[in-house]
Amino acid sequence: MAARDTWQRGQRCGWPLARAKLPILRWLPHYSLAWLQSDLMAGLTVGLTVVPQALAYAEVAGLPLQYGLYSSFMGCFVYCFLGTAKDVTLGPTAIMSLLVSSYAFHQPVYAILLTFLSGSIQLAMGLLHLGFLLDFISCPVIKGFTSAASITISFNQVKNILGLQGIPRQFFLQVYETLRRIGETRAGDTVLGLACLAALAGLRVMKSHLPRAACVEPLAARVSHLIVWTSATARNALVVLFAGLVAYSFQVMGSQPLTLTGSIPQGLPPFQLPHFSMATPNGTIPFQTMVEDMGVGLAVVPLMGLLETVAIAKAFASQNDYRIDPNQELLAMGFANILGSFVSSYPITGSFGRTAVNAQSGVCTPAGGLITGTLVLLSLAYLTSLFYYIPKAALAAVIISAMVPMFDAGIFRRLWRVKRLDLVPLCVTFLLCFWEVQYGIVAGVLVSGILLLYSIARPAVKVSEGDVLLVQPGSSLHFPAIECLRDTVCSYALTAASPPRSIILDCCHISSIDYTVVVGLRELLQELHKHGLSLAFCSLQEPVLQVLLSADLEGFQHFSSREEAELCRGAEAGARGEAPSTSSSESLLLPEGLTQ
Repeated sequence: MAARDTWQRGQRCGWPLARAKLPILRWLPHYSLAWLQSDLMAGLTVGLTVVPQALAYAEVAGLPLQYGLYSSFMGCFVYCFLGTAKDVTLGPTAIMSLLVSSYAFHQPVYAILLTFLSGSIQLAMGLLHLGFLLDFISCPVIKGFTSAASITISFNQVKNILGLQGIPRQFFLQVYETLRRIGETRAGDTVLGLACLAALAGLRVMKSHLPRAACVEPLAARVSHLIVWTSATARNALVVLFAGLVAYSFQVMGSQPLTLTGSIPQGLPPFQLPHFSMATPNGTIPFQTMVEDMGVGLAVVPLMGLLETVAIAKAFASQNDYRIDPNQELLAMGFANILGSFVSSYPITGSFGRTAVNAQSGVCTPAGGLITGTLVLLSLAYLTSLFYYIPKAALAAVIISAMVPMFDAGIFRRLWRVKRLDLVPLCVTFLLCFWEVQYGIVAGVLVSGILLLYSIARPAVKVSEGDVLLVQPGSSLHFPAIECLRDTVCSYALTAASPPRSIILDCCHISSIDYTVVVGLRELLQELHKHGLSLAFCSLQEPVLQVLLSADLEGFQHFSSREEAELCRGAEAGARGEAPSTSSSESLLLPEGLTQ
């Protein structure tokens, strides 16, 4: 508790520029032995999780397995210095691996260049404070993408569970070929894969039902609790280790019913610039062609990476009562990917699963990432020869176990109950992602943008009938909305109202207008004047009032409140000898199709 309070005080204090741009200076002066013990335990626990996941995610990305490990340590080191969330861990994830598979064409040179360019884009966004762009990717689009990704990634691993070779990566062809060749299933892979899935599910359930250990319990009970908790948390490493021992036992006995990972190059990756061209048997692919090949991926990959990291950071910051700096997170991500490209990393982002493990392990500062990164480096330096015996079915089980919880079946029901129109971008994204990931994301963002623009162009307008017509737009007026407002006012004032009555435009919800709106209001005033009617404005906010006064509209009248405007208009109607209206009704006009 004391450690967390110190972290929170450090986060909330005002700091000089150096500390603002280098967040490690906020907590390093207060670092203690108690923090070191907690960070050491959390870093080791996350390291035991990241190593098997890194090998598995490289398979999803369509790259040699060592590239998963190459991508797992630089982010840990960089985020320790530049990150503002103590819980977040950076590295390869299933979602990012799927995107890399789509845009890197299973070529390490493309993947590493994509990392460098994505990091450069993220760094530029952080320097320019462009993090607000992430707000234009709506929750239904994100949910549709992650739910579809969980299905496609999981099914992509079915071939390894069944021991099938040569299955295409396109989802629909994959389903067809898997079902067509189901008779070629290898019994050894299937039995081991299903056993690993069952073990992972059991350990997950065990951890979720494990009660919190009390300090007053006997030492033996606390040690037992720690052993069970550690086993459940490091379940991926334990299952992969067990599967590797089984495969090695078969190898010793002279038979091998399992499909093994195979040789992985030992040693650390060279520190070098990414290649800006690629040599092929048919010649050299220049940088410009590589960029054109990656196409929309240069926007999708950095944006999805930032979105995932910032969302995770905000969630855990809120949970643990500290603040993050979104633009600083962009800088951390940018530097992590740029430097990662120098060690052959493919694009990385925040991992929700490993971040949760980090938080539950009691991490106190981002220094826990140093332990995780060091463990990955040790694995690369000394343990890659042991990875030869890891069965592909075990790695497939690790991926499927991580992906299944990402499918949110309840989102469809919640949107149907809350706002059915949001099901449109959700379903568009979800369905098109099975065809191509980029089509799903781009289409979902476009549909969300169209719905947003439609709501701006057709705002809700409330009309109250009495001695005068009271018209109240429900939001600010921008140029696409002025025609809708004009049509509404004219239809009520000149057609529906009997006898025709003057209008009061209640502007209490209007905080800004543009020049096109001013022109439209001038034309509306002139049209009403031709029919002997007037239009008065009330409850104008100061910026809007200044714009209208500057426009020098003919016949422009404004009142400070609705009551003052109604009193004045009622007196004018009586002076003209108009019979007061005996009925008062109210209606709310909503854009067609937005009533849900």
